Amino acid sequence: MILCVCNALRENDVRAAAGPKGCPVETYARLGARPQCGQCLSHARRLLKGGRGA
Repeated sequence: MILCVCNALRENDVRAAAGPKGCPVETYARLGARPQCGQCLSHARRLLKGGRGA
């Protein structure tokens, strides 16, 4: 499923790139992207903390 429309990032890609801190901004940077509109950040935080998200 697409997590970030602005950067076309999929949930699986974000999970795979997650660092030890579970920070969405850091994870996006590992993927060569950065948050743009910010709508995905709350879902990304939940995803990286192990939650199922919205």
